[in-house]
Amino acid sequence: MPEKELTEQESLLIIQQMINRAKNEFVDTGIGPILWGAVITFCSIVQYLQLEFNFKLPVDIWLLTIAALVPQIIISIKERKKRKAKGWDSDVMSYVWLCFGIGVFIVSFINNVASEQLNTFLTDYEEITGKPDVPHFMTFGTSYLMFLYGYPTIVTGASRKFKLMTIGGIFCWVAALISVFTVIKFDFLLMAASATLAWLIPGIVLRKKYLLHIDENNV
Repeated sequence: MPEKELTEQESLLIIQQMINRAKNEFVDTGIGPILWGAVITFCSIVQYLQLEFNFKLPVDIWLLTIAALVPQIIISIKERKKRKAKGWDSDVMSYVWLCFGIGVFIVSFINNVASEQLNTFLTDYEEITGKPDVPHFMTFGTSYLMFLYGYPTIVTGASRKFKLMTIGGIFCWVAALISVFTVIKFDFLLMAASATLAWLIPGIVLRKKYLLHIDENNV
């Protein structure tokens, strides 16, 4: 069957649609990265302070990450409505970040369960051998998390040609390697730096660009 030749008007319409898609392909207000960058940075710093000054809050500070899911869902729904065109790569990005969220949950779950099961054993081992701070899986929990932080960040930054986010993701991987050789309290400082460079700062940049784009359209 011979292919139908496009008229000049149809060709111009396709080109216009492609331009519109390019403009709206990644409608990101920057609020999402700012939200998670701020939450993870704050929780990490508070966790470091608890370990450094030997105090404990009445509630687990990391519960804030669960609370942050609610505004994140609202943000995602609003941004999806604003996105006029949606390509296959947008779906890929959605699945990448979905897998990232599941991965973080799995690592955190394994850490907590393993920690509860090994606490008694490690206490007895320390009393018998006199060797405190025995290395075990949970010691490297922050390393695994920072590795996970870097993966979707690098993929997103590279696919969107957003170098600042790509650099932030690479820093997460470097920090994950460094954290293998540092004590746990300093791991949380590395985690705070990772969240700041990978999400918070890029999110602020995206937010400024988004607001500038809005102002230009309203002129």
